[in-house]
Amino acid sequence: MVQRIIAIDQSTSSTKALLFDEQCKVVARTNVDHKQYYPQTGWVEHDAEEIYQNMIEAIRALLEMRNEKLEMRNAQFSLCITNQRETAVVWNKATGKPIANAVVWQDTRGAELCRQLRADGKAEMVMTKSGLLIDPNFSASGVKWLLDNIEGAREAANKGELLMGTIDTWLVWKLTGGKTFATDTTNASRTMLFNIHTLDWDDDLLTLFDIPRSMMPEVKACDAIYGETTCEGLFSEPIQIAGVLGDSHGALVGQMCFEPGSGKVTYGTGSSVMVNIGEEPKAAPQGLVTSVGFSALGKTWYGFEGNIYSTGATLKWICDQLQLIGKPSEMEALATSVADNGGVYIVPAFSGLGAPWWQSDVKGAVFGLTFATTKAHFLRAALESIAYQIKDLVDVMAHATGGRLKEIAADGGPTKNQFLMQFQADMLDTPVVCTEVDDASALGAVIMNGFARGLWKSFDEVTGFRVVTQTFQPTTHLSSLTSHLYEGWRNAVNQLIK
Repeated sequence: MVQRIIAIDQSTSSTKALLFDEQCKVVARTNVDHKQYYPQTGWVEHDAEEIYQNMIEAIRALLEMRNEKLEMRNAQFSLCITNQRETAVVWNKATGKPIANAVVWQDTRGAELCRQLRADGKAEMVMTKSGLLIDPNFSASGVKWLLDNIEGAREAANKGELLMGTIDTWLVWKLTGGKTFATDTTNASRTMLFNIHTLDWDDDLLTLFDIPRSMMPEVKACDAIYGETTCEGLFSEPIQIAGVLGDSHGALVGQMCFEPGSGKVTYGTGSSVMVNIGEEPKAAPQGLVTSVGFSALGKTWYGFEGNIYSTGATLKWICDQLQLIGKPSEMEALATSVADNGGVYIVPAFSGLGAPWWQSDVKGAVFGLTFATTKAHFLRAALESIAYQIKDLVDVMAHATGGRLKEIAADGGPTKNQFLMQFQADMLDTPVVCTEVDDASALGAVIMNGFARGLWKSFDEVTGFRVVTQTFQPTTHLSSLTSHLYEGWRNAVNQLIK
């Protein structure tokens, strides 16, 4: 019987369902967008119920595709999940209903609490235990806000009536009809409530944020079996849910970064730069964090990581809010119609600045506008802002790991932009490698699914699934120009940070 693995890639903007064959090739995909809610300045919310229904709809559409290549009639199906991280859902375990919209990772309503905790001298304790900086990007402050501000929530939590989880936990709980309440080590490590040394929820951190331990899910390895589901009756017999991990960690696995020192950049709504540092949770350099990279085959690997809040989101803002273009794919032609950025720099701090700055209260800004500025200059500056932010992180990581990285593996939609990828290689003075699989996060989840179900038993068995499609080499004769451009970026950022 042929194996078919459905990978759910639940991102900040949409839910994808991808069908993988036994060679880890994508043979079909569907995508359903979900609504973004911005009820107040700095607040970003998702409807967790909508996300679950969209996932079911994406799976239904996938199964209804009429394509001989799919070979679905005699297939054995299983399901894996990779998800947007840090976004937190709190729900009533009896009714199964969220008490409010999910607090998204971009949300900054917990900024004041985080400032107070830093002022109270809690930063070192939080960093030592969780590997993270105190920042509203991580789940804990958003969960505390919900418990403190939603009527009856605190009382219900103290009675053991409420559950909390990142999006993976919510989806698995719903898919299994409440039978499985669990998360994986990678998502847990992004909550600011998880001890990366003991690989368990930490009582001191739970106390710090006043979150009852009864709300917390069981923590499993990424390559565990999470339960069974019929996907709301789409399957006549239950299929296994096997393999769960956060999207950036999925990309680390999907890019086959199994060796310490190997790293990747995921270009999504935001961007994650992560480097495998091995099986010891080392202290991160200034401006970065230490997370669980992935847990598989009985071991746990860790990573240094930096997160940028707005990369693909910047391009979406230009399309949706400013309406300068219809879709991001139109941007490259216009951006390359001018020789340079015309002195324009966009600092896309829509939800503050992430790593290595961690300034959650900074607002976005544009510098260098003149009467000579055109739409093309503006679009080019937006694309360049992505590469500058990645360089901010990679430079810190390279220094921490002993020098320039050998290469950076890249994935995500913006990797189709040839100008951006070449500009990125030039900025980093490092080869940027793009692979055949656009959805590296989903591939990582599929690999964990295969490990969980015994399809593969070693990293060596899966490394061949990564196929390099294009490598962008740095243009060495442009080094003085790129240094000048980057200096302009740093000057712009320095005008905003405190």
